[in-house]
Amino acid sequence: MARIPSPANRTPWAWAWGGVLVGLLLASLMFAPARWLAGVVNQRSEGRVLLDDARGTVWDGSAVLSLTGGAGSLDAATLPSRLGWQLQPTWSGLQLRLTAPCCIAQPWAWQLRPQWGGATLSVSDTPSVWPAQLLSGLGTPFNTLAFQGPLALNTTGFSVAWLAGRMQVKGGLRLDAQSLSSRLSTVSPMGSYRLALVGGATPGLQLDTLSGPLQLSGRGQWVGGKLQFNGEATSAAEHQSALSNLLNIIGRRDGARSVIKLG
Repeated sequence: MARIPSPANRTPWAWAWGGVLVGLLLASLMFAPARWLAGVVNQRSEGRVLLDDARGTVWDGSAVLSLTGGAGSLDAATLPSRLGWQLQPTWSGLQLRLTAPCCIAQPWAWQLRPQWGGATLSVSDTPSVWPAQLLSGLGTPFNTLAFQGPLALNTTGFSVAWLAGRMQVKGGLRLDAQSLSSRLSTVSPMGSYRLALVGGATPGLQLDTLSGPLQLSGRGQWVGGKLQFNGEATSAAEHQSALSNLLNIIGRRDGARSVIKLG
């Protein structure tokens, strides 16, 4: 008759197998390939953000960043240099550090902190400059406008919190489009513009013209989590003919101006 091992004899083997399984799980997590992260980003963005040729691991890797119009879209635009990342768990959440030789002078830190009923995402005050051509990959209307020029992004104590289903914004974000041009107009550059997001109880969005023949302006607010924005585009009299096609695309034409309305 076979002898059944006693619980005391089985315990060391149970601990051993348990240790092996835990070790395998930790190794899988630590050395998870970067393509796993690329797959998650692709799925979550519905194919609009792609991390091609992903190398390294989920925690320390790089890829070629491309923006597209989504699944089935023929539009795509790629960042001039590889995008690198370092993802690190911390006591308060997760920290992500991004690098891109083309666009970020120093590592850009993002911190995600889970909270009761939500989470807070904060970013370091790291200036960056991105090519406007990257937007054309998103499809309509950016592929038609085909903007060219540098987009300078700056933040000041910027953070976004999602608490109890509501969005709270602190600090500020400023995007300066410098010497912007478009294939729809022979006027080059059309001008320089500033889009500013101001945090507060009711976050506000401001669009202003810094210089140039194409004049853009507008004001908006996030109400109930939705953006309500009203603005307009006009042009100097001597450039109305050259900028007419562009004004037709930007918004609803009303005489010499184009009305921009969102929400």
